[in-house]
Amino acid sequence: MLDRLEAKHFTPLVDQPYQLTLPDGHVLAVRIDSVREQPLARMPDAPAERRLPFLVTLTALEPTDFVDGLCALELPELGCVRDIWIGRMAALGRDHAGAYFQIAFN
Repeated sequence: MLDRLEAKHFTPLVDQPYQLTLPDGHVLAVRIDSVREQPLARMPDAPAERRLPFLVTLTALEPTDFVDGLCALELPELGCVRDIWIGRMAALGRDHAGAYFQIAFN
């Protein structure tokens, strides 16, 4: 299932609140901040029909201690997608009380 995900599945969700199911089953409210394709991250010998690598960034809409792990989320075209690795990012100039995450697809 993960190999079928493309940037286009996330793009319509940018700037919208969303729910992320954490590894322990709790649901975390997040906002999808951006979806960026990363063409320079493609392996030189990758077939042309393979998806472009892309990065999805998210902001938690509530306090959380979650750092990283395999999560699940519902995508409009695909339904529930499980085992998506989500990692916390440093605040880097943003509100240090906030929680920021990324999902990298290569």
